[in-house]
Amino acid sequence: MTQPVKAPIVIEREFGGRTLRIETGLVARQADAAVLITLGGTTVLATVVRADPREGLDFFPLTVDYRERTSAAGKFPGGFRKREGAPNEKEILTMRMIDRPIRPLFPDGFIDEIQIQCWVMSHDTENDGDVLACTGAAAALALTDAPFEGPLATVRVARIHTDDGIAHVVNPTISQLEYSDIDLVLSGHRDGVNMIEVGAAEVPEKEVLDCIKYGQEQIAIILDMIEELASKAGKEKRLGNLALPSDEIMAKVKEVADAKLTEARQIPGKQERNDRVGQLRNEILDAHFPVNEDGNYGEYKRSAKARADAKEAFRTLEKKVTRRLISEQQIRADGRAPTQIRELLMGVSQFERTHGSSFFQRGETQSLVTCTLGTARDEQIVDGLMPEYSKKFVLHYNFPPFSVGEAKRIMGPGRREIGHGALAERSLLAILPDPSDFPYTIRLVSDITESNGSSSMASVCGGCLALMDAGVPIHATCAGISVGWFKNEAGDKELFVTDIIGEEDFFGDMDFKVCGTREGITGIQLDLKARGLNADQIEVIFEQARIGRLDIIDQMEAVIPAPRTEMSVYAPRMISLQINPEKIGRLIGPGGKIIRALQDKWGVNIDVEDDGTVLVSATSGEVIEQARAEIEAITEEIKVGTVYNGKVVSTKDFGAFVELAPGTDGMCHISELADGFVKSVSDVVKVGDEVKVKVIMVDDQGRIKLSRKQAMSPEEREANREAQGSQEPAETT
Repeated sequence: MTQPVKAPIVIEREFGGRTLRIETGLVARQADAAVLITLGGTTVLATVVRADPREGLDFFPLTVDYRERTSAAGKFPGGFRKREGAPNEKEILTMRMIDRPIRPLFPDGFIDEIQIQCWVMSHDTENDGDVLACTGAAAALALTDAPFEGPLATVRVARIHTDDGIAHVVNPTISQLEYSDIDLVLSGHRDGVNMIEVGAAEVPEKEVLDCIKYGQEQIAIILDMIEELASKAGKEKRLGNLALPSDEIMAKVKEVADAKLTEARQIPGKQERNDRVGQLRNEILDAHFPVNEDGNYGEYKRSAKARADAKEAFRTLEKKVTRRLISEQQIRADGRAPTQIRELLMGVSQFERTHGSSFFQRGETQSLVTCTLGTARDEQIVDGLMPEYSKKFVLHYNFPPFSVGEAKRIMGPGRREIGHGALAERSLLAILPDPSDFPYTIRLVSDITESNGSSSMASVCGGCLALMDAGVPIHATCAGISVGWFKNEAGDKELFVTDIIGEEDFFGDMDFKVCGTREGITGIQLDLKARGLNADQIEVIFEQARIGRLDIIDQMEAVIPAPRTEMSVYAPRMISLQINPEKIGRLIGPGGKIIRALQDKWGVNIDVEDDGTVLVSATSGEVIEQARAEIEAITEEIKVGTVYNGKVVSTKDFGAFVELAPGTDGMCHISELADGFVKSVSDVVKVGDEVKVKVIMVDDQGRIKLSRKQAMSPEEREANREAQGSQEPAETT
């Protein structure tokens, strides 16, 4: 039977100077929940479907998909195929942004399938759809019967300097964000913050914290809207069966394993510790939870289920033991103090033919980073809902399976690799020179060759070293550090630890990554498994991360204190010059004739931008300077009094035409060729001669009049008069 069409339920509020609208009940009614969320002229459809768990599943299968349909902005997809394909980097990063704050708000043991899809249906090119999709997904979840412990909302915060002081802006437009020194995305609920993404221009910790507090205030407005929507259209929550071990199995595992596991978790080396924990797990499973293969099928299934539950109970106990050791006794797995950073080993110029390279190791995590310098033709073109633009800096992060001692399928970069690379990229972006001062396109590649936690922060540190080794004139040294959070089982004791290893990330409540310079923060990424953080806790974390960051910067600068003054001999040479945009046509010439001739003549690449910026690149600095001189001659304003070395291109009875620069000629009248009487132009110059001439007039039509004799030095003029004297006609009486 067809569902009757009902009027949609709509909640609206004024938000950031625009109307925020959340609507449900009209579109996608066969999904468990669907909302249309609109801000300005941008609308996102967010849907949620819950399905029964798949048999044998032992994890929470949350799937998030976000897509930006180009039709939303009235555009066709770029390329040959006029249909959207695999998700681009922006879409993948948004999927992660939706997933990370939502996943911790489901109960342990919940393994029902949850699928979230978000489509940008309309885009006004000013209000971005990413944070709307995050909020829309959480709002749709609040309407389902899934045991989602929300509501949750996500906002973006900008910080703009005005004549009246600093202004915080919630969900800024694309135009407003251009004037902000911070791009902060914040997710939270009534109990605090549970996801942070930041890219900043060395903003001090206190000022970043002010932005977070402002964002929390704005989140509360959206939470009110979602709660009102849920009261009108939400379903009653249904927990379902949780895949958790029974109390009996948990008690048995604790009884036989707690003491030995506590001892094993304190073995310093990663491999030795993991080997001992794995051995202990197998001993306990074999001794107390064997699979009954001699009985009937029912007995076999029950024993296999008990063994699987015991394995999960052992993992849960390992988590509790780790957290207890750290929070109550301040004993970390590798024996470090809470704020102690692992031993650092680093170096630069690792490879001969790269433009820059570095090696960075912290404990059992290491990264090899290479830097490549290119020209404008190497820029990354980005096409999407916004007008096409190019990036002059990219950082690519690779995490091969051998880095953790595994043999797995080798594939292209996944969501994790894309996310870690983006974090390192935006953290280093703040220290790069202005393109007008250093016009190179820069690519960093971070290859993680060994990993035990914080490989993205190793990419930041190693990336900074590689930039300095390549001679990129960065204006500050940038480093990154992670901070973890551990609470005991009772929840009455907590401890923040610096520079977490992989197991501390796995068993802990938080991975709070902070990147920056001595002056302030350039990047943040918060992944939280606990419910939330408050402002006081974040302030403590910021200070602990700042101290650790400064320690690492000191050690990095002991290896290479500043960027090299000379680039690699294998790097291209490049200069940037500015010409009058009205002269671009003169430089390019008809059909590109002049610019092609210049490139062929000097063996250079010349790129011209609409604003008159000209980039000249080659492998030799000498030819670049020669090409620069000719470009400046072609495009400069011809001014009266300027002296040029020109070439005679044609002669007439009345004078000679001299090419001052390709495409620019002037006429030197016969009377201005030399002192005294000149009988014939050919007596003084001929086609092909190089002559020095002075501009004596430029008329209203742009015609240039030249003088050879006025460009001569006194000595040259005297010699010229003597040479011409014998040619003057005799006086008559």
